[in-house]
Amino acid sequence: MTPEEFYLALDEAGFPLNQKQKDQFNTYFKTLIEWNQKINLTAITERDDVYLKHFYDSIAPILQGYIKNEAIQLLDIGAGAGFPSIPMKIIFPQLQVTIIDSLNKRITFLNHLAEELDLTGVAFYHGRAEDFAQDKSFRSQFDLVTARAVARMQVLSELTIPFLQVGGQLIALKAQAADQEIEEAQKALRLLFAQIIENHHYQLPNGDSRYMTIVEKKKETPNKYPRKAGTPAKNPL
Repeated sequence: MTPEEFYLALDEAGFPLNQKQKDQFNTYFKTLIEWNQKINLTAITERDDVYLKHFYDSIAPILQGYIKNEAIQLLDIGAGAGFPSIPMKIIFPQLQVTIIDSLNKRITFLNHLAEELDLTGVAFYHGRAEDFAQDKSFRSQFDLVTARAVARMQVLSELTIPFLQVGGQLIALKAQAADQEIEEAQKALRLLFAQIIENHHYQLPNGDSRYMTIVEKKKETPNKYPRKAGTPAKNPL
């Protein structure tokens, strides 16, 4: 997907980009490739692949109609090089974006990227989701949590649901079918007072399959969740 094809696809979907937004995506690509020489950010480095498999893929929740309000509080867990939240921030500048990532080098990159893109309303934190979710400044504070290829739903639910306000949603983006994961996660979701409301299959313009699972928080998460760092992955609910 060339940049021009990317712009056209967004235009046709009802999200035309202005020149500043086009420049931001161009700068994002160049900065990503430059920093990828120093730290491992992505295995996808060809321009057209980045526009398709990172940029276009990241904004799927907007294109699919799952994010309609620009001015919401969005938390991105394990965003790595900023996917999916930073491309969504470029499309919807009023989004308030927080990213938590366990590798400080990636946080350094994100801070530099935010300066290069002239972004406001973004905050980046180095650490474990399990620790931040027990902090009152973060717990139950977000309208939406996104996670792209982070963990299986059984683990991911414990890492993300505590951050949501009641009625807030987790949007999990994956390249593989999530049916078995969803079945495995039913106990965890019950314990966390959350419920899957949709499991959506769609395709990228090149035909690649993608899956988006939407989970809604129904009641406040019990205080004992998430458990201490590392436990959810080693001993899933």
